[in-house]
This record gives sequence, C-alpha cells and structure tokens, in this order.
Amino acid sequence: MIARFAKYGAALAALTYPVMVNAQAAAEGAVPGALDRAFGQMAGAGGEPLSLSLQLLLVMGLLTILPALLLMMTSFTRIIIVLAILRQALGLQQSPPNQVLIGISLFLSLFIMAPTLERVNEAAIAPYSAGEIGAEVAIERGGDQFHAFMIRQTREYDLRMFADIADAPQFASPQEVPFSILLPAFVTSELKTAFQIGFMLFLPFLVIDLVVSSVLMSLGMMMMSP
Repeated sequence: MIARFAKYGAALAALTYPVMVNAQAAAEGAVPGALDRAFGQMAGAGGEPLSLSLQLLLVMGLLTILPALLLMMTSFTRIIIVLAILRQALGLQQSPPNQVLIGISLFLSLFIMAPTLERVNEAAIAPYSAGEIGAEVAIERGGDQFHAFMIRQTREYDLRMFADIADAPQFASPQEVPFSILLPAFVTSELKTAFQIGFMLFLPFLVIDLVVSSVLMSLGMMMMSP
C-alpha cells in the first residue's frame, strides 16, 4: 500500500514541472483528456467511466497525501532543517520568518529536483500525454526516476536497518529495493545528514560565543550578555 501511494505521489509530483515546461503545448491542446483517460483505465476495460463526483473525490484524496510525499521524497527536509539551525546559530529569533525559510527551501528543492523531473517528463508524462503508454506504465516509469534519485541519497546502513525490521530478503541490486523500505530509509538519511550539516555550521558560532564570554568574564563584565 505504501509503495503504491509512493508511486502515485511521484507521478503527481512530476506533473507540476512538465506543466510549466509545456505550457504552450498544453494551450494548443496537446494534453486533452489525460485525466479522463487515466480514470477510464482505473474503471477497467469496457467498464463504466467514473462519475464526476467520484473523480473529484479521488483527486482530493490524492492531493491530501501529495504534500507529505513531495516533502519526504525530495531534498526539502534537509534544506529546511539546515536553514533553521543556521538561523538559530546566528541568534536570529524569527528573522527570516518561517514562511521565508519554507519558500527558500521549496525553490531550492525544485532546483535540485529539476533533472529528475525532466527525466520523469521524458520517460512518463510526455509519452502518456501522447497516448503512447497507459497510466500504469507512466506511474511505473515516474516512480523509477524518483527511486533512482532517492536511492543515491540514502545510506546503506539505513536501508539495511529498515530491511531487517521488515524481514525483507537481501536485494541483488539497489533497483530492487521497494518504496516501502526506501521511503523511511531516505527520510532517516536526510535527517541525519541535515543535523550533521547543521552541527558543522553551528559549531563555529558556538566557539565564538565561548571566546567572547571568556573575554567578558576576564574583564569583570559578568552582567553583560555575550
């Protein structure tokens, strides 16, 4: 179930980038009825098409989990944690505000994920929009591109840990790691990396504070905040 949600989330996440890239093509009708075709395939061959209310319900349900998948399957987690620790190290309470940090993290994540999104567009979105492949194949190809990005950023120790927890057999290649194991391992690796980077950034400021405090104490300025 987690793997299926991850694949759908990866495909939906990839839709945002090609929409901007192919805005002119979409305006000329290059992607007509793509959503209807996808829901038609979900209804089954020869089955009745899904009603409009059911389509809206499915779309809203996918959009509910999409933000979490977007944040957890990209570099957003690492960036926002590092920026928050850096702000704390500088002694700035709420400047820049959280909205600014989130905006910076989103745009940096989009910049980092641009090559992956381009490959998703070429391998999945564009062929599906042209009617060359079905929805299942498009989701599979889009998920493979996100899988390749995430596996490169995941520590082998974290993969082994979650594979042992899930009692999964050994994998012959990284491509065989399922999303149900890759997702938590990727998030754990991103958290570890983010806090390591944040600590390395925080350490110089901590040393400066200690030096200033020692100088003030030696001068007898005990009531002055460093």
